[in-house]
Amino acid sequence: MSTIEKSWYQNKSLLTLLLLPLSALFWALSTLRRWSFKVGLSHAFRAHVPVIVVGNIGIGGNGKTPFVLWLVPYLRSLGLEVAVISRGYGSKAPYYPFLVTRDSTVEEAGDEPFLLASRLDCPVVIGADRQASCALIKKRYKVDVIISDDGLQHYKMHRDIELCVVDSQRRFGNGCLIPAGPLRELPSRLNSVDLVVENGGDAPLSYTLMQTGIYGVCNNKLAEQYPQQGVAISAIGNPQRFENSLRALGIKILDTHHFRDHHAYTVADFKAYAAHAIFMTEKDAVKCQAFARDNWYYLRVDAKPSEALQSSIKQILKQKEIYHGV
Repeated sequence: MSTIEKSWYQNKSLLTLLLLPLSALFWALSTLRRWSFKVGLSHAFRAHVPVIVVGNIGIGGNGKTPFVLWLVPYLRSLGLEVAVISRGYGSKAPYYPFLVTRDSTVEEAGDEPFLLASRLDCPVVIGADRQASCALIKKRYKVDVIISDDGLQHYKMHRDIELCVVDSQRRFGNGCLIPAGPLRELPSRLNSVDLVVENGGDAPLSYTLMQTGIYGVCNNKLAEQYPQQGVAISAIGNPQRFENSLRALGIKILDTHHFRDHHAYTVADFKAYAAHAIFMTEKDAVKCQAFARDNWYYLRVDAKPSEALQSSIKQILKQKEIYHGV
């Protein structure tokens, strides 16, 4: 994490105070933009099917991807055909919109869309122009609903349901907007979303991240045996949660190395740790499979939602006339 990012989750520092004028400017511009859509000066496009936005008001590390990995199969269990659209941060696709498949490369897709396409049996389309992504889905697939991943602030797109994920541990950091803090919108924005979903904690509408196994990066298979100590390397928004999960499994962490979120790994990143086993997240692993060694492992986690959360989502789907079952 950079010095600025570290200051986001500490008490307000001198650096925070120095950045507050820029945060005020960010607030003014973002508020004006949202207001323009609200009063009709700017127009949002409406997709051909209902859109569920899954997003957050902060930057990274909220556990949103595991929630999407749970939500898609849940919607399909209700009989709904689903597609996912994402901006595809860090992707280098040959063209956009780009359909991510299991034959795509992580360089083309970006880490999170690649992981979604690898784990989900549904179309995953990336591109900054979400209207074009929806048009591609309409042309090639018959779906009942589209999930817009990390689309809460994308007001150019009409949304039928807004689900906002909040990290129960880090919450809103120092409570400041970018760049003085981690927030893209103020916490008051939560008053207008359909559901606030907490990652962890004891809130009724929450889910927990369950450790479902240690897997080999090389073969993507569950490791029956693995070293009980090693180096934890990650390029995610909240590495402390990952490292605590390793410790909970009895793994002794000899050293840690934190890269920026979405970092593109190379072999050189691991040279200093050649003598040790490496542990990483699943999102990191998809970027390392091409050059991974046999003693590299990743921790897989899956979202386990509360019964209240599942019930609330189903109720909203009924209210919006997206789901017509019991």
